[in-house]
Amino acid sequence: MEFICGWLLMLSAFVSGTAEAVENGLGSEVGLLMDTAKEAEFFGWMRSVRRRIHEYPELAFEEHKTSQIIRSELDSLGIEYSWPVAKTGVVASIGSGKQPWFSLRADMDALPIQELVEWEHKSKYNGKMHACGHDAHVTMLLGAARLLQNKRDELKGTVKLVFQPGEEGHAGAYHMLKEGALNDFQAIFGLHVSPGMPTGTVGSKPGPLLAGAARFSAVIKGKGGHAASPHVGRDPVLAASLAILALQQIVSRETDPLEARVITVGFIEAGQAANVIPETVRFGGTLRSLTTEGLLYLQQRVRQVFMGVSANKFKKERLANSFF
Repeated sequence: MEFICGWLLMLSAFVSGTAEAVENGLGSEVGLLMDTAKEAEFFGWMRSVRRRIHEYPELAFEEHKTSQIIRSELDSLGIEYSWPVAKTGVVASIGSGKQPWFSLRADMDALPIQELVEWEHKSKYNGKMHACGHDAHVTMLLGAARLLQNKRDELKGTVKLVFQPGEEGHAGAYHMLKEGALNDFQAIFGLHVSPGMPTGTVGSKPGPLLAGAARFSAVIKGKGGHAASPHVGRDPVLAASLAILALQQIVSRETDPLEARVITVGFIEAGQAANVIPETVRFGGTLRSLTTEGLLYLQQRVRQVFMGVSANKFKKERLANSFF
C-alpha cells in the first residue's frame, strides 16, 4: 500500500498545479489516501486482484487474460481507457482530460519460469510465472486508479494509467511509444518492487537510478568431429570460450571504473557427448549501462568481439549474432 501512495505523492505537486502544494497540505491529503488504502475492504480487493493475475501469468504480448482483468476492474470503477495498445496494452485516463498530463506505469508480462512453490494461488500455466513482480505492479496501479478516481474532480490535470505489455526483453515501451500512447506527457512514473528493501519504504535518488539493458545471442558454427582428432575439425567450444573471456575485458579494461556497465553471459548451449566436438555453440546474455552512450558502446564492442573471434578461429566462417 505504501507503494501506491508513493506514486500519488510524486504526482500530487503536478496535478495540483503548484510545487508548493505538497508542503501546504497535499501531504496530509496523501495521508488520507493512505488510510483508505489500509482499510480491510480495499486491502482485500487488491489481494484478490493480485492473486488472480498471479494465477494466470502470460508472456510478452500474450497478456490477453491479464488485460481482460485490468479492463474489467477499470469498467467497474467507471474509468475510460484505450485498448488494445501494442497488442495487449491498456491506457486509461482520470481527471479533467486537459494538460498537464502525467502518467503512472506498470508492466504486465510474466516470465517463462516454472513455479515450484506449492500454494493455493500457484500459476495455473506450466512454465510461466510472475517471478518478477509484475502482478504486484498491475495491482498497485489499479489500486492507485481507484484512489485517484475517488478524487477525480479535484485533479487540475489528467493522470494517464499505462499498463504496458512485453517488458521482459521485448521492448514493450518502444511499441507503446510507436503507437503514440505516450504522446504529450510531461512526465511518467514507474515503480518496481524490491525484496531487498524493508516493507513500507520507497527508494529513489536524483539522476539515473536503473540501467538501460539489451540482450545478445550468438551462434558459433565450427566443424564437428571426434575429440581425439581436434586438428581435423574446428572447435566452436574453444572459440566461444575465447569470446566469453574477451567480453569480460570490455568493462574491466576499456571503460571508466566509475561508470556503471555490465556484460554478463547467462547461458551456453553446446554438444551432448564428452568425446565429440560439437558443430555449433550458442550462448547469450545481457548488457547494461546507466547511459545510452555506454549501452551503444557495449553493443558495438560485443559485435566486434564476435566477428574477431570468428575471423581468427574459423577464417571468417559463419557467425550469427543478434540483439533484441
